[in-house]
Amino acid sequence: MAKTEITLKNKTILVTGSPGFIGANLVLRLLDEAQDCHIISLDNMNSYYDPALKEYRLSLIEKKAKQSDKNRHTFIKGDIADRALVDSVFSEFRPELVVNLAAQAGVRYSITNPDAYISSNIIGFYNILEACRNSYASGKGGVEHLVYASSSSVYGGNKKIPFSTDDRVDNPVSLYAATKKSNELLAHAYSKLYGIPSTGLRFFTVYGPAGRPDMFYFSATERLKRGEIIDIFNYGNCKRDFTYIDDIVEGVLRVMKGAPERRTGEDGLPLPPYCVYNIGGGSPENLLDFVSTLERELVAAEVLPKDYDFEAHKRLVGMQPGDVPVTYADSSALENDFGFKPEIGIGQGLRSFAQWYKQYYK
Repeated sequence: MAKTEITLKNKTILVTGSPGFIGANLVLRLLDEAQDCHIISLDNMNSYYDPALKEYRLSLIEKKAKQSDKNRHTFIKGDIADRALVDSVFSEFRPELVVNLAAQAGVRYSITNPDAYISSNIIGFYNILEACRNSYASGKGGVEHLVYASSSSVYGGNKKIPFSTDDRVDNPVSLYAATKKSNELLAHAYSKLYGIPSTGLRFFTVYGPAGRPDMFYFSATERLKRGEIIDIFNYGNCKRDFTYIDDIVEGVLRVMKGAPERRTGEDGLPLPPYCVYNIGGGSPENLLDFVSTLERELVAAEVLPKDYDFEAHKRLVGMQPGDVPVTYADSSALENDFGFKPEIGIGQGLRSFAQWYKQYYK
């Protein structure tokens, strides 16, 4: 799809979910590379996982922001489900780019706490869309590009692989997946009705240093460190398209700079400036191979001793509700439109994680 080139220089950029895993790494890159931009960070700092990790990421952002002579970062603690707060942020700061990464994540947690997903992923995203819509009021320039997080979970139990954005995704197998598909539908409607250039990004199993503790590689490390047993689902017959955090951030940055172009159709009516892309490595790893690599890197980083009995601490179990056996990204559209494809392998990625873990928990 044709793109409108966007410069990040001197722009006000709103990043929701900024102390989160992807958000924090994105903001750090923006502070490094986007000249004279002003970044507004918004997050509720909830306790879905240890808030200390979010505080740690936020401290890295604030440290980097202070290295500049200008006030380039503002953090606001609040919830995107709070309509009045979202409206006030847009009114005060008038962001030209919006990256919505705030969401309640996790497939299994959506089974036990569905309310959190409706509040953040549905109501919260609606509030962001409404604020973007109102940013054009009275002839104001408004939001130039809305980029938002979707998920590979929208593919559900699709049998066809690799997963393409051209595939139908009408059969979610978890509430989390359903909310992410709903985000894409809402964004399409608002793009059509109000001309909001929007791009959804379906992330595939993001991992790396200072990641989410509920993700398998992180929680497995914690359990092994405590001498507990890790469960390997579907008896090890799972494949995941693991995507290292640096590849994710590179993809987000490139997409931010290319908004879907506003165009008019043959009927004279505006076409929705709307796109969705996969961001995944395109090389699914067998879960057992991934675990073996993690074990090797944990020993190399001295997180675990050389004589650790891994076999005694692994258990093969059945599939969990909401899980799928395979995720596999077709990222050709991203490569065609932005010249980028994730390339960092699990050896390098898990090595960086293990080294960070050793340092952080020393």
